[in-house]
Amino acid sequence: MGFLKGKFVLSLLAAVALCACGDDSSNAPEMGDATVGDASTVETPVVDSLPNMNPDSLSGAEIPNLSSAALGELSSASEPQLSSGEQPLSFAEMSSGEVPPSSSSSRMEPPHSSDSMHPHSSDSHPPRSSASETSLDFSFYTGADISTVQEYERWGTKFYDVDGTEKDVFTLLKDHGFNAIRLKTFVSPKAQYGYAAAGCDHDAEAYADKDHIVAYAQKIKAAGMAFLLDIHYSDNWADPAKQIIPSRWRSVTSSDAMADSVYNYTYDLLSALKQVGATPTMVQIGNETTPGILMHVPNSSTNCWGDGVDKAPASVGGDMSTSAGKANAAKYFKAGIRAVKAVSQEIKTVLHIESIRKPNTINWWMTEIFKNQKVPADVMGFSAYTAYGDDKPDSWKNLFETLSSSYPDLEFIVAEYNGGDSKDTYKFDGSRKRTNEMVRGLDRWIGTFFWEPTLSGAWGAPLFDWDGPDLRANKDAFEEYKVSF
Repeated sequence: MGFLKGKFVLSLLAAVALCACGDDSSNAPEMGDATVGDASTVETPVVDSLPNMNPDSLSGAEIPNLSSAALGELSSASEPQLSSGEQPLSFAEMSSGEVPPSSSSSRMEPPHSSDSMHPHSSDSHPPRSSASETSLDFSFYTGADISTVQEYERWGTKFYDVDGTEKDVFTLLKDHGFNAIRLKTFVSPKAQYGYAAAGCDHDAEAYADKDHIVAYAQKIKAAGMAFLLDIHYSDNWADPAKQIIPSRWRSVTSSDAMADSVYNYTYDLLSALKQVGATPTMVQIGNETTPGILMHVPNSSTNCWGDGVDKAPASVGGDMSTSAGKANAAKYFKAGIRAVKAVSQEIKTVLHIESIRKPNTINWWMTEIFKNQKVPADVMGFSAYTAYGDDKPDSWKNLFETLSSSYPDLEFIVAEYNGGDSKDTYKFDGSRKRTNEMVRGLDRWIGTFFWEPTLSGAWGAPLFDWDGPDLRANKDAFEEYKVSF
């Protein structure tokens, strides 16, 4: 959908977004016996490299464990542009809730941006902290992914609570029991085939890039909330249908060099957050990596949403349908985890898949990653969407309890959920409340994150309703949450 362009053009942000839960492409392939060690020496140039920095400025963070090639490579690659076009929805279409279907993706498309010049969302000041914010209970994370709210703020969208009181989005969510925020980030979203490539709907500003994440994370911290950073390790949406290698890493020809690029990028991003006092509480190493990670490359048919891809060369691809791909995927997960821990041992690392409706797939994936490949993540996250065939929350309980028992060293979260019954609808049957209640009662299940409460689509209905250019909290939606808290 379009946006409101200041005083001049009435078009609004869309309720069209890529969400969770396409069919997983791994289809529970047979487990291999490949194992992998950490990346060390590299024979090919590392495209993503760590910039010079003073380790002392990181308050005791470890000096990164990089190869000599990684330490010697200090340049960044240029980011080519793509010309493509998608027509934004009109204001009337947005108001009616009608959303066009995605062309070929397993999910809905992201909301559209415009190309007019407005102040950056990062120009606005973080909300002030109040004494009451220190009383938030973090024994369980009741979270929301509000990644697209940065884009709304660009156009002056205001938020109103159920009683009509204007509030910033953080205060409003906290007043209804939320204590954590999740944000997605892409590597080079303005690169060709990226989320904000030239000619695509978000090309006015690359909201999910490093600069925007660092700026918005400071608002989360100022609000006193916990912060889950969701790193897609792609220039565009990463999900079960596509895990596209970022443009600046595509010249890499060995898995060791790719692992170093993962490490360097992650270390640089987390260091930047730490330096401004916005260190995440948790960091996701990849998004819905059920089939693998860093396993696709774009082709001439790839569109603005990353649909239409080819498999990457086996030498670097993390395609978990093969033994070599399993080893590569594990190597990349380990590299990201090492980078996070080098910046702060306090940050919890998260891996994330979907397909909770397919227990065999989950068991295959977790056996391979944790038992065979011994990837040392702290938390396992899942997408759980009623509208995508995952059934109601109580049906998840046996699986979730089994996972707790089988993996006593892991904690768990529902990284994405909505509760919607079908496209754009939610019957207010208590599924959202029950998601929190059921998960909260399980051993070592530490949180849930509602996916994009301002968006409506195939995954269900939002928590907010559009009122012209502004968003108003839906009374029925938030009343259900109120009961939970």
